[in-house]
Amino acid sequence: MSWDVRYLPEALEDLRKLDGSQRILIRKAIQKVCQNPLPETEGGYGKLLGNKSNTNLSGFLKIKLRGAGLRIVYQLIRCDDSMLVIVIGAREDDEVYEIAQKRITQHDL
Repeated sequence: MSWDVRYLPEALEDLRKLDGSQRILIRKAIQKVCQNPLPETEGGYGKLLGNKSNTNLSGFLKIKLRGAGLRIVYQLIRCDDSMLVIVIGAREDDEVYEIAQKRITQHDL
């Protein structure tokens, strides 16, 4: 069963700003993960996030594209089998996680 994928408007903008090859990698990763976006602890592909530095991303998950240095932070919405993409970006100095924290607060997620 495939889960629906939704994006925050800012995450769509993140995707648009990437170059073509990075966009393809991101789309393929999301397509794969949406087949089973559950945490690894439940047999899925998602890696759980937690508290680190000054960010609290407990309950959110990430997709790591190590070769490209990209990260995708998303939230599972189990009641309607969808995953909400919060941010897409480079991992540089945990900036992607700080941006995720701001968007989570801004959108009251």
